[in-house]
Amino acid sequence: MDVLLSLPIISYLLSPASASWSTSLNIFFFYVQWTTFVLTHTPFRVRLIGSLATRIILFLIPSLVSLLFDTGVPSIAESIKFGGRASLAPRNARLLTRQLGLVLVNLLCVTLLEGASHLAFRYVVGENDFNPTALLPLPWQLAKHLVLMMTGREVLTYYIHRNLLHSSGAIGRLHKRFSHARSAAPYSLLVFADHPIPFLLHHFFPMYLPAIALRPHMVTYFLFLALCTVEETITTSGYSVVPGIIMGGMTRRRAIHYASGGDCNFGAWGVLDWANDTGRGRDVLDDVRAEAEKHNVKERSADKLDSGVSALQGGIDKLTNGDDGGKRRSSRLRSKRAGN
Repeated sequence: MDVLLSLPIISYLLSPASASWSTSLNIFFFYVQWTTFVLTHTPFRVRLIGSLATRIILFLIPSLVSLLFDTGVPSIAESIKFGGRASLAPRNARLLTRQLGLVLVNLLCVTLLEGASHLAFRYVVGENDFNPTALLPLPWQLAKHLVLMMTGREVLTYYIHRNLLHSSGAIGRLHKRFSHARSAAPYSLLVFADHPIPFLLHHFFPMYLPAIALRPHMVTYFLFLALCTVEETITTSGYSVVPGIIMGGMTRRRAIHYASGGDCNFGAWGVLDWANDTGRGRDVLDDVRAEAEKHNVKERSADKLDSGVSALQGGIDKLTNGDDGGKRRSSRLRSKRAGN
């Protein structure tokens, strides 16, 4: 636990006073923590600790909390799940124990693969696969790498998911047996509750290959890993109350994918599903239009509110000027009467 808390991003999030600091102090604090972390650990340990901590904090813990909520208060959980009660996690202790064991096995496998890929790259090339220096990446470079890696991940995820995991071959049968044992909306634990081979093909290689092609800073890689982990955890939750039109649409399409037995909606974002006509339900373009209309409505409401405030202020000014004029006229009348 001490090692996990030594991660700069973890200590930053757990700091109770961080919300009141300025952006500059936040960046400085993160820089100090990151520098201390990379100087006190080897790049190999930084890679293992960072990737493991990210998946534990952003996937395992939220998934267990969600599972506890679904099984502990099903009467409430079913009201916010796609498909209602049929989509709740099974209240079968033996089955859930097996799934949790499979999750831990896959978590161990992906962590070992993170370390093995680091060592293999260093052995072949003679360098670290990702830059572990204390110097942080520039914001523009970080954003550019994130966009490129996200795009590459989406392409690889779609075609691997569609052509390998849902094929008639051995890998497809393994994926169907472990990940699609029931036809209902998923719960977050199912992200890792797959056979190790299809799991790594689905959740590790589509993320790692674009990253190793760019070889970004390790902070960028950890941020990329964190974004992907949060996305997978939320969109596989099966909840119909996920905030945001875009994220809610991704969650709905993932629920349809599981409920249909894996016949549609193979991508994470839905762009390639729309392009290849493999989507079902409202597509990503509908979500984008709804999001745009939502913001336009807000802008129009803000404009109307501003015009209303301006009109009200104008009315107040007129009343104020009118009162002043009335007072001045009354004063002049009183002066005339006094003179008479």
